[in-house]
Amino acid sequence: MSQPAAPDPTNVQTSLSATPNTLEIVGLRKVFGTRGKAGGVVAVNDVSFAIARGEVLGLVGESGSGKSTIARLIAHLYTPTAGEIRLGGQPVPNRLGGAALRKFRKHVQMIFQDPYASLNPLHPVRYTLSRPLKIHKLAQGNTDAQVSSLLERVGLSPAATYIAKRPFELSGGQRQRVGIARALAARPELILADEPTSALDVSIRLDVMNLMLDLKDQEGLSMLFITHDLAGARYMSDRVAVLYAGTLVEIGPAVEVIDRPQHPYTQLLKSAAPKPDAGLVPEEIEARGEVPDLKTLPPGCPFEPRCPHAMPECRDGLPRMYDVGGGHTARCILHDPAITARKQGLVGV
Repeated sequence: MSQPAAPDPTNVQTSLSATPNTLEIVGLRKVFGTRGKAGGVVAVNDVSFAIARGEVLGLVGESGSGKSTIARLIAHLYTPTAGEIRLGGQPVPNRLGGAALRKFRKHVQMIFQDPYASLNPLHPVRYTLSRPLKIHKLAQGNTDAQVSSLLERVGLSPAATYIAKRPFELSGGQRQRVGIARALAARPELILADEPTSALDVSIRLDVMNLMLDLKDQEGLSMLFITHDLAGARYMSDRVAVLYAGTLVEIGPAVEVIDRPQHPYTQLLKSAAPKPDAGLVPEEIEARGEVPDLKTLPPGCPFEPRCPHAMPECRDGLPRMYDVGGGHTARCILHDPAITARKQGLVGV
């Protein structure tokens, strides 16, 4: 059976205007093979979520949880093992190439974590920013005016100071602003920001986050903001999704998820963050063991071996997402009414 045609830019734009969600991923799964060995590394395990038009969704989890893999799957840098990606309500084929891939990437752009590695050291800023304009047929004659406008929009002013510089002549923050400008050059609807401030000095992280929020409002962008920093996720995001061992364990409004976490893993993440009002001493929450080997995930809930609330039922299968109110859901059987009643001693009374 032939695959559906790749989204046409005109149709995608019309669809984005007519549908509430810029992006939907359904049952997304990625397994990386291991040479000469059976099985593979389950990096992303049946993840589903949506990003509304103009929304920032924060994706949070520790290193190795699958956050960057999800971004690369959405950007078509990796091919999904299973699942579906929808842009503006239209399914996107799992394999794209040539003109179809260029059309797709006009709508979906990525800001990478490392501003040192994501820019070609041989080329000046002029080349870096004019290239996407030419690739996506947005160039208008001499592109210097368009490049200068992009630089001004990301706070590199006056543009003439930066347009001829190469990456080694820029600071880390300036390099990341060039990376943001490069993503904007294609005039996308969705930005995938993969830990865009983690490689920057603490003193300039807030400036870059404020820049991204301003551009999001000005351009009407949707954004996936990937981070391991709960404070940054709360500041940037409308909603927050939490990953553990490739599995989505909690999602909801940012304030609710971070201030009132409903999954034991999210509670553990929050407890590990220093508390300014407690002398920067982190809260202590019991957690056993280590993150599981992604080649041999435990049966049932992947957090069960470490969870202080683990019960035999946790090993029976992956728990479903339970509605805990206000658009907030958590993948934990502690929210199963039957389990809650039993723990409260109400069963059989």
